[in-house]
Amino acid sequence: MTILSNESSAERLISVPGMMRVPSPRLEMFVLRDFLSEAECDALIARIDRDRRPSTLADADGDHYFRTSETCDLPMDEPDIVALDQKLSALAGIARQFGEPIQGQRYEVGQEFKPHTDYFDPGGADFERFCSVAGQRTWTFMVYLNDVEVGGATRFKVIDKTIQPERGKLVCWNNRRPDGSGNPCTLHHAMKVRKGLKYVITKWYREKPWT
Repeated sequence: MTILSNESSAERLISVPGMMRVPSPRLEMFVLRDFLSEAECDALIARIDRDRRPSTLADADGDHYFRTSETCDLPMDEPDIVALDQKLSALAGIARQFGEPIQGQRYEVGQEFKPHTDYFDPGGADFERFCSVAGQRTWTFMVYLNDVEVGGATRFKVIDKTIQPERGKLVCWNNRRPDGSGNPCTLHHAMKVRKGLKYVITKWYREKPWT
């Protein structure tokens, strides 16, 4: 039986059949196509459409148009979401208690999430509040739920890598440098949707148990 911890690794992820590592020495990032089936994606899209709300930010820094998508907090006690969480945990090698609740996002035409990192800025006003219980964010796992007609790519500007939305495709990355500090090379931009809609789910893991 595989023992899960609070940490994933490049060695573990690259051993997964079909997993591809993004060729950059500046961060650990991986892509896996067909992580979710069409049926799984469709069910999640329906749930996001039903329960969405305006997205929020830990620190908007006064820019009210920094993140213009809508968000859905997935119910972590329902069987299909439990199964999804277990699937992500098994892939990552990270025990479920170290994960935040899975979040769904919906982007309409013109909506985006401007360049940002997922880890909390130690210099930010709310750093202590967000990290005092569960610690810093470690790994991000994101899955695209649909093919976007035009736009909606995720751009990692520092390493000049743009990932196109593709139904069922998972992208994951380590938010830290080898010394454990936040890695600014993970800066990424959920670019504007130009035609159609974009749906994704995101799972963030922490240094300490979330619950």
